[in-house]
Amino acid sequence: MSVWERYIKDFVSFLKIEKGLADNSIFAYQNDVSKLRDFSEARNILPHDIQYAHLKEFIAELYDLGLSARSQARIISGAKQFFMFMLIEDIIKDDPSELLEMPKLGRKLPEVLTIEEIDRLMLAVDLSKNEGHRNRAIIETLYSCGLRVSELVNLRFSDLYFEEGFIRVIGKGNKERLVPVSKSVEKEIGIYNDHIRRHQNIQAGNENVVFLNRRGAKLTRVMIFTIIKDLSVAIGLTKSISPHTFRHSFATHMIEGGANLRAVQEMLGHESITTTEIYTHLDQRFLHDAIVSFHPRNKH
Repeated sequence: MSVWERYIKDFVSFLKIEKGLADNSIFAYQNDVSKLRDFSEARNILPHDIQYAHLKEFIAELYDLGLSARSQARIISGAKQFFMFMLIEDIIKDDPSELLEMPKLGRKLPEVLTIEEIDRLMLAVDLSKNEGHRNRAIIETLYSCGLRVSELVNLRFSDLYFEEGFIRVIGKGNKERLVPVSKSVEKEIGIYNDHIRRHQNIQAGNENVVFLNRRGAKLTRVMIFTIIKDLSVAIGLTKSISPHTFRHSFATHMIEGGANLRAVQEMLGHESITTTEIYTHLDQRFLHDAIVSFHPRNKH
């Protein structure tokens, strides 16, 4: 095992044990640091010998490869985490990435569905098919609870506290949060469970999982994408949507309806309020109507 491989292996253990990151995040960081490893090994540079000048050259190479500013920023972020790990482990005395600047990113506003579009998607579900009630419950849960797709597929009956009015969600980094749940979610999951799920042959280990495929096993993330894509095509929707679009729509509609930003942050499971603030973009018509209605200069 080379020095780079050993350090990256220890870095992965650090992210998993010390930082408690989810597998997807760990894989992304590992992938980013592997790019730095490839660059360094081509120049016979060991991890503890990397200097600021080397990193500047590495970033220039990323730029020359045509990577977007967002991709560059992600790789730099991964490298910074790697050097922080080496600093904590006393492998290095100074962090060569400390002065690295992130490329400027244009804030990309997420695609948002209107309430009418969400209703149309719900109505497009074919309830004559066995998976119809399940798919309708999936759409309702994604939108009404603002879940990530990974949170949806891992949802368990032991996480549902309908009488108390909330569900328990295990989010990124195995962080737990409680999300208020609407009666519509309780209704759709109840119909799906009563009419479809309880009549299935459920594979061992999946007895507690809420949403199952036709073989009685947990749904994959890809399957959720496919369900939503098919419904989008069925209603002729021109917007490019994914499961995450329902989370964006949930947050935007909550804030448009007057919800407190901190409350939305808690429901989405964002560590930083700045992540939630992207949803304050709202649409221009909404902002125009708010100004016309409430600004004191417009009272007359």
